[in-house]
Order: sequence, then structure tokens, then C-alpha cells
Amino acid sequence: MPKIRAVQVPHAGGDFQLVEREAPEPGRGEVRVTVQACGICHSDALTKEGHWPGIDYPRVPGHEIAGVVDVAGDGVAGWAPGQRVGVGWFGGICRRCDPCRRGDFVDCLALRIPGISYDGGYADAVVVPEEALARIPDELSAADAAPLLCAGITTYNALRHSGARPGDTVAILGIGGLGHLGVQFAARLGFRTVAIARGTDKEALAHDLGAHHYIDSTSADVAAELQAIGGAKVILATVTSAAAMTAAIGGLGVRGELVVVGAGADPIEVSPVQLINGNRTITGHASGTSKDSEDTLAFSDLAGIRPRIETLPLERAAEAYDRMLSGDARFRMVLTTGG
Repeated sequence: MPKIRAVQVPHAGGDFQLVEREAPEPGRGEVRVTVQACGICHSDALTKEGHWPGIDYPRVPGHEIAGVVDVAGDGVAGWAPGQRVGVGWFGGICRRCDPCRRGDFVDCLALRIPGISYDGGYADAVVVPEEALARIPDELSAADAAPLLCAGITTYNALRHSGARPGDTVAILGIGGLGHLGVQFAARLGFRTVAIARGTDKEALAHDLGAHHYIDSTSADVAAELQAIGGAKVILATVTSAAAMTAAIGGLGVRGELVVVGAGADPIEVSPVQLINGNRTITGHASGTSKDSEDTLAFSDLAGIRPRIETLPLERAAEAYDRMLSGDARFRMVLTTGG
């Protein structure tokens, strides 16, 4: 692999550039992956627009990477050329900070992120630390696997680590790139699944994805509707709107939990009384480790869960990114390399 194509951001706010580069060589403990597909995530804007401090430009974005092992560096164990692998937000750890020493690897204070800490998956090949790799089941295509490595793991991991048990009422707030997967996971995990979105245009889709109930937040009081069916054990907030989260809090049942995975900047408003009465909680949830990604892929294969995607070739990365950012994509854009 003497040369590869890559789509780089030359500087913060710069236009995407399709360039040819020497293929990166893995160092000790690293693996070179031939990229077959890379999902485009809203978080890629952190690199594109320079919102993440300390990015070394030019930088290749992309942290929803699906491909095959090409070359394993010295000291790598358990990974060999030809294996199907994925890489998500979790792109390597320091092993030295307090969270790492306690086994809380996703909270590593020096967490490495593909496309931010080092070049990511908008390319024909990428070099990653071996601990970032997750196995992809043979039955999952690379294009389907890619979004599961970020949107998928974020929603699945949040739900399986929540306090909800089969039969409990779980509401998914928002049916977009994260939420359309959240509905599928909630239904397949055995929860009484409520989908919440703006308008009626997504109601049929919500039921097709597995939702048992649908709430149109533009015409109904979300909290009252949830209380009418006994209150939600968990509300998974996949939207970025703090106002939408605030409006839903009153729909939590006793010991209910609002789990926030949608990253917005505005504050959520809640009174102490709302939390104290019924012992309700609000928690944030990060994505997960590479093993969590592997679990997500395996469960998705087992349960028949797939993201709704649109694909474009690598050289049309700028167009795919713009479709993602504008909201025209339904629901996830994925770049393919032909690798």
C-alpha cells in the first residue's frame, strides 16, 4: 500500500481537501486498517471547525471506521491481517491516569480520539492503537457497522447500563441519527418503547422501528403523556435541545432517570423538588470502550438492528458532510472507499 487517498482539513474552518499520501506505518502496539467505510458524525465538526482544542492540522476526520486489518505492528497480539475490525470514538488510552488505573477506560483523562488526536477514517487506511479495535461480525456490512461504532454504541450502552429492565417503559427523545437506533435497541431489549419527536411525519417510522407508543411533542404535553402510561423508567435524550429535555423530565416515574447522550450547550432546567419527589435522577453517558463497541455490533447482528444510511464515495466527503450538517441526510451518511 504505497499511497493512499485521504480527505483532510488543512486548518480550523478550512475546506476539505482530497490528497494523496504515503500509507501510514504502524508502530509498536498499533495496527494499520484498510478502511472500507467511515460514518460521518456531527462530532466531526469539532475537527472541521476547530472546536476541539489542540488539534494538530492538517487532520483527517472520522471516528466511525469499519475495515480490515492490513498490517499489525510489533507487540500486537490477537489481531492479524484480514480480520474485520471497527474503530469508534474510543481510540486509545494512557493507562496511567486515575480513571485508567480504576478500569474506567472511557473516562481516560488522555483519551485518544480518531480524527481528533490522530488521523481518522476519511481515508483509504488508518493507523490505530490495538486497544481501539472491535471485531465486526461477518453478517454486518462495513457500511452498516460504521455508524454503530458511535451512534450505535452510545445508545445501546446507555440503555443496557440504565436502571431499566425488560417490561419497563423507556422513552427515546428524538428520532434522528442516534434516536432511530435507540428505538430499535430499546424495543429489542424488551422495553415498552415510547418514541418522542416533533410532528407526525415520523410516527409511522417510529412504529416500524419497534416503538409501542409515539408522542408528537408539538401537539402533546410530553410529561403528561408519559405519566398517563405510568411514567418512564428511563428517558434517553438523543436530541441536543435542552428545552426538549426540560419538558420531558416531568414524565419520569418513581426512581426514573433522564440519560443524556445528546451533546448541547444550553442548560437543562429542573427544580430540586422534581428530583427529590420520586428519587429521580439526571445522568450523562459517554459512548464506551472498544469492547462495548464489539458488544453493540454483536447485539445488532443478533437482533437484526441496522442503521438507516446513505452512502457516498470517499471523494465526495464534502458533499456527505454538508448533507449530514444540513439535516438532509436520513439518518446517517457513510463514506465508502471500495477497499
